[in-house]
Amino acid sequence: MSDPGDILSEQSGKVTTLTLSRAGKHNALNQRMRSQLVERFSGLENDASTSVVVVTGDGEKAFCAGADVTEFLGRTSLQQWERDLDPNRVFEVIERFPKPVIAMVNGYAFGGGCELALACDIRLSNVSAQFGLLETRFNLIPGGGGTQRLARLVGRGQAMRLVLAAERISAREAERIGLVERVVTDEALRRVTMELAERIAKVDPVALRCAKASILSADEMPLATGLGYEAALMGMVMESKNAKGEIEDFLKGKSDFTE
Repeated sequence: MSDPGDILSEQSGKVTTLTLSRAGKHNALNQRMRSQLVERFSGLENDASTSVVVVTGDGEKAFCAGADVTEFLGRTSLQQWERDLDPNRVFEVIERFPKPVIAMVNGYAFGGGCELALACDIRLSNVSAQFGLLETRFNLIPGGGGTQRLARLVGRGQAMRLVLAAERISAREAERIGLVERVVTDEALRRVTMELAERIAKVDPVALRCAKASILSADEMPLATGLGYEAALMGMVMESKNAKGEIEDFLKGKSDFTE
């Protein structure tokens, strides 16, 4: 039976969870799901009720096992090149989304699934997860930003090892090399992820956007330029009423950084 897949949305407080739901195909990304993800993120960009987005997979076995390779058949090299250069494809939409995005990796994250996690800001994983960019097994290369984002995240040597050898690695190895920020037990993954998301969601939205924009700029700007950009953003957030209120409360002893 056909499993076209869907992106499910659930909101708790100021955290919205988007779930890849195509369990019969290990949540493999097809064009329908990519389009739905783009639509969801576009809708959430200016939605004041959402401060943080969590992306995860349906079921217990897979976060996302990769792209639906059946869609490659019949596609010309020019068509693939045009798709991969599209500035509005899902990976770029997620990376430039102005609010924090957390990948809750609950199983296999291979190929496009690993690239999906790489496009997020923070990656938390359960201990059962496995990661890999396996495209060279098909005599292909990662085409969803995998070679670029992985190298920036874990370094050139580790990226070479994983991509050229099409190596599958455990969650603990992914944590060791810096591909994921934290690994927890299968049972604790959702709780730990939501605790982090809810803590981030308490921060003023202007401060969140500026902090994320400043951190992302470090990949693109020389240090001196990045420091100037950071200073400009700091000046902007200093003007927000919420920042001034927090500073006044701290000076009056109403808040404590040690709490």
